[in-house]
Amino acid sequence: MADALLRIEGLTKRFGGVVASDGIMLDVAPGELHAVIGPNGAGKTTLISQLTGQLPPDAGKIQFAGLDITTLPTHRRSALGLARSFQITSLFLDLSVLDNVALAVQAHAGHSFRFWRDARSETQLREPARAALKRAGLEMRADLAAASLSHGEHRQLEIAMALAGKPRMLLLDEPMAGLGPEESARMVELLRALKREHTILLVEHDMEAVFALADRITVLVYGRVIASGAPETIRKDAEVRRAYLGEQDAEAVHV
Repeated sequence: MADALLRIEGLTKRFGGVVASDGIMLDVAPGELHAVIGPNGAGKTTLISQLTGQLPPDAGKIQFAGLDITTLPTHRRSALGLARSFQITSLFLDLSVLDNVALAVQAHAGHSFRFWRDARSETQLREPARAALKRAGLEMRADLAAASLSHGEHRQLEIAMALAGKPRMLLLDEPMAGLGPEESARMVELLRALKREHTILLVEHDMEAVFALADRITVLVYGRVIASGAPETIRKDAEVRRAYLGEQDAEAVHV
């Protein structure tokens, strides 16, 4: 894919005798929502951590917007427009919802956290923070303590924090984890709206959400890509059925 926004070539990561990423090849086109699925231990979060610079690969190359970012530190990748949400929420629960997002704006701008007391009244931080909250559907929760939010709202807050730096691409790690049916439905609608404006790499276990949202799907098993293509191609792939879905009929996963 010549115009890929993100290109991964031969990405490899080992932990002792365990190969967590086994020569992964993957392209993500601008404007695409590309889902990465696979069973527990497939290497999905390890892949995301290498893309953000939190884990150095043992081999391979990562290109973003035509630049080789394989050895760049996390903050440099963030400045280029890569933003990540985490599988386990990492919020400042004692601070307000707005303060959490303003901190993300501040961090993206490169300011020191020791100036946070004065920054609480800084409109250059508060205004983009409120805009991110609105996009994440939390504008009415801005002044509440983050601790008072539901689990689903914590997930929305994490996405608002990822949006705070106006990223070119979102790396979302299990945004549906732990959500009930109503919260899951809200998250799907949020992601559907975000994909109209952002390129997204989505790691997710919720197959109904994946098939509802993804333009393309890549399947990892033991760190290796076993299939990649359009959702209907993945549904029909016999190796995917055996390795990932097991005895579950892939056709039972409704869009």
